[in-house]
Amino acid sequence: MNIQFLDAAAAGSARLVARFVNQDAIPADLEAVLVEGAKASRFSGKAGQVFEGFVERDGHVVRVALVGLGSEGKDRKGAVERAGAAVVAKYLTSGEAAVTLDLTGAGLSADEAAGALLGAVLRAWRLDTYRTKLAEDAKPSLVEIAVVGAPEGTEAAWAVEQAIVEGVSFTRELVTEPANAIYPETFVARCEAKMAGSGLKIRVLDDKEMAELGMGSLLGVAQGSVRPARLLVMEWLGGAAGEAPVAFVGKGVTFDTGGISIKPAGGMEDMKWDMGGAGAVAGTMLALALRKAKANVIGVCGLVENMPDGNAQRPGDVVTSMSGQTIEVINTDAEGRLVLCDALTWVQREYKPAKVVDLATLTGAIILSLAHEYAGLFSNNDDLAAQLTAAGNASGDRLWRMPMGPNYDKMIESPIADMKNVGPRFGGSITAAQFLLRFIENDTPWAHLDIAGTVWTDKPGATWDKGASGFGVRLLDRFVRDTLEA
Repeated sequence: MNIQFLDAAAAGSARLVARFVNQDAIPADLEAVLVEGAKASRFSGKAGQVFEGFVERDGHVVRVALVGLGSEGKDRKGAVERAGAAVVAKYLTSGEAAVTLDLTGAGLSADEAAGALLGAVLRAWRLDTYRTKLAEDAKPSLVEIAVVGAPEGTEAAWAVEQAIVEGVSFTRELVTEPANAIYPETFVARCEAKMAGSGLKIRVLDDKEMAELGMGSLLGVAQGSVRPARLLVMEWLGGAAGEAPVAFVGKGVTFDTGGISIKPAGGMEDMKWDMGGAGAVAGTMLALALRKAKANVIGVCGLVENMPDGNAQRPGDVVTSMSGQTIEVINTDAEGRLVLCDALTWVQREYKPAKVVDLATLTGAIILSLAHEYAGLFSNNDDLAAQLTAAGNASGDRLWRMPMGPNYDKMIESPIADMKNVGPRFGGSITAAQFLLRFIENDTPWAHLDIAGTVWTDKPGATWDKGASGFGVRLLDRFVRDTLEA
């Protein structure tokens, strides 16, 4: 989407104008036909509400949309984002090539005005790579957004938000692509291509290097696939020299059949997005690099494909993790934690991070608990949990803290190994977190985000269409801003 900032005179010939309106405050300078039409349609200016009319201006017909900003107050920026997104949702395939966002008199700050563009551009994202017979009226036509009436500083604020858009869009791309296009090697290649010139330093460990390091848990998941495992490492050192980094670790199961504990056929195609945690980490690292974040951050993605061939690990097998702890594999479909535990051990020993946050589409149990409204937050540190919760509320990627404790820990004791990879039926997301906690060393502040219910959606949201939401990028970026760059 091409973004331009214009003065009012330069926008005088616009065919489509979206005028942003505060709730119960229709501007007095609007044509009477728009005012009366809005009233008749019960348009009040609620956040994201849209009314459309046609008027004659300077001898030509103009399509005018009144777009509600809601009332000034709590979550103003979120409401403005919804307003920007509502414009694009309505006109993306309308046949219009350009829209002028008129912010005149809306009383927005520069950050809020940039938020309108953030919502608009995020809502425009879609992947049409594989479509060959898309109907003409379903093809995106909107390619340009012009902004008039923006407050001073909006362009600078947009430059920061644009980096976030790039990160979220990249995450959506990775999550949406089919598993025959994105698997461990191509995930790495896609990141290398996208991040070239960004300032990110990329390292890649192949399966042989991981075997030498003793990553038997991660490699056990991968052994049933012809696609070799990879550990992708992205370094962004924009903070103080020598300052301990924060580590973000993502589960990257590029396709999950369940292995020998195979999943039912119905809905298995959705398991292409079981790498949503790794996708979020990759998108976050891209965003941080593009906006030159003043922070030291390490992103790690454990990348595997979980398949059930003759070499696949069996239920009952015992594997030895990089930490030296042994794991009895009760269910090969509880594979994400087996990937994460070795990635967590490696990043702690390699970088000695000040804090560690992992993201994973780990359990269906978290969806039973929180539906698709929140991601589950588990942590060994109250301060870190509070920081992430605040970042979630500010970004819209919301988290809900879940319990942990020794009683849950007992549920994953194994009779023949140090632990087993699943507990009983109940409390599945909690026992998964308890499993991961066993691999956190030296009481390092750690948080686990179970994002199984939030990375993919079967209905449109405020700033996304059906499909990949890009969950996690805005959350982690806000966390970095508030805790490392403040």
